[in-house]
Amino acid sequence: VQIVESGGDSVQAGGSLRLSCAASGFTLADFAIGWFRQAPGKEREGVLCISTRGDITYYTDSMKGRFAISRDNAKNTVSLLMNNPKPEDTAVYYCFRDYGCYAEPPDMEEYWGKGTLVTVSS
Repeated sequence: VQIVESGGDSVQAGGSLRLSCAASGFTLADFAIGWFRQAPGKEREGVLCISTRGDITYYTDSMKGRFAISRDNAKNTVSLLMNNPKPEDTAVYYCFRDYGCYAEPPDMEEYWGKGTLVTVSS
């Protein structure tokens, strides 16, 4: 069972970036899939989550209208689209799976990938 994130890059503020989450060993459609991030020296922060039914949970209001999440069940992938990123969005972004979109992302590392780095410059 493995989750692999990709798409992290250095971008300028105001641009856009798409991150992808791919799964092996399990079917993404059977789980809620989400993203959290961790910036250097900071606590991890939930970004957003999509349930098996397609309901979306934003963990903080600052991402509403800028970040979007979508599933491609045929490809067994989930994408995070970052529109108008800001320097404060700089972080390592992790994809996770869980049995629902709960108040916090899961604590156990077996439910995450290794992360992908996003750097936003002003």
